[in-house]
Order: sequence, then C-alpha cells, then structure tokens
Amino acid sequence: MNAVIGSLTRFGLAGRHTYILTVRGRKTGRAYSTPVRLIEDGERWLVAPYGEVGWVRNARAAGKVEIRRAGRSETLRIEEIASDQSAPVLQQYLKRVTAVRPFFDVTPDSPLDGFVSEASRHPVFRLTDEQPGGTASDDSRSRGLERDPPPA
Repeated sequence: MNAVIGSLTRFGLAGRHTYILTVRGRKTGRAYSTPVRLIEDGERWLVAPYGEVGWVRNARAAGKVEIRRAGRSETLRIEEIASDQSAPVLQQYLKRVTAVRPFFDVTPDSPLDGFVSEASRHPVFRLTDEQPGGTASDDSRSRGLERDPPPA
C-alpha cells in the first residue's frame, strides 16, 4: 500500500495533505521514506498514528525531516509537543484519517482528556522552517519549496 500511496504522492495525486516523509537513519545514515498525512491548520503537524516506529526515533535523533509532494521538497525542523498541546491535533487527525482509528482507544468525538492520555502512544511533532523562529505555515510552504532537479 505504501508503494501505491508513495507513487501517487510524488505526482501530487494522493490528497492535499499527503506527503512523502524522508528521514535519515540514526545508525546507518541511510534515507528512509514513508507516506504521511499532515494536519495543516495555520501550523503544520506530523502525527505518528502507529506509535514509536522507526521514522519517529530517527526524526527525534535528527531533529529534522524532509517532506516531498508533487516534485517539491522541504527540509523542516521538528519539535515534539506535550500531551496537552497534542490532544486537539490528535483529535483532528482521527477525524480526517479514518484508516488509523483502530490504533486509538478513543473516537473522533471523545473529549480532549481522552486524547491527552493517547498522546504518550502517538507522538505529535510541530514542523517549522529550518531557520530559527520560522514556521512552516501554508504561506511559507509555497515560498520554501524547491523544485527537484530533472532526472539525469
């Protein structure tokens, strides 16, 4: 399934909030990629719906990730946020991404307190521009993306 979604995302056909996330392995230095859905609501949020999988540990170690979509890419800093801050993001994520609902013990209509307790199992990261003080809002995304060079 990831191969299909990945191919669609590369061409910009997998949905507006779907990206290819690439992060360097903390031990190997090798680049690993996986499709992800971001929450974009003036800020950009990266949610780990399946828990502390490899990309989460690698992203924490690197402190930055690359996101790609439709031939454009950005390198962004990540900041893991506290449980109380992540609760509304997790709730939005669960409302928008129905496929991950079996991995949560709450429903989209659960009170925010339920999402606070889920936060320890589903890390949430704020994405910001690499420059200190920058944000990765929808407006800066259009300015900060660089076109990939044509294939050799």
